Amino acid sequence: MSEFIKYDEFAKLELRVAKVVEARPHPNADKLLLLTVDVGGETPKQIVAGIRKHYAPEALVGKLIVVVNNLEPAILRGETSEGMLLAATSGDKVIVLTPDDPSCLPGSVVK
Repeated sequence: MSEFIKYDEFAKLELRVAKVVEARPHPNADKLLLLTVDVGGETPKQIVAGIRKHYAPEALVGKLIVVVNNLEPAILRGETSEGMLLAATSGDKVIVLTPDDPSCLPGSVVK
């Protein structure tokens, strides 16, 4: 088990529901996808995700996902990533976490 953190540290994360509006292969990395996501009311964000081996880009467009919305932007292989999607690993599989209720709107806060 990892080291415990205090609730105040966890509370700093802004988890939100996002809708994938575009997904495409990263031009400079075989394992990465570039996702454009709607996090509600704001300008869409780009997220670089290491899920290319597990998801075809077209399978993600229109999906609701959960993202860390307030992660400091980073440059990954020449592309800006403005957040991080949440995913689980199960054996060799990577499963992107998705809300199962389609009425959940982009920008909804995950608590």
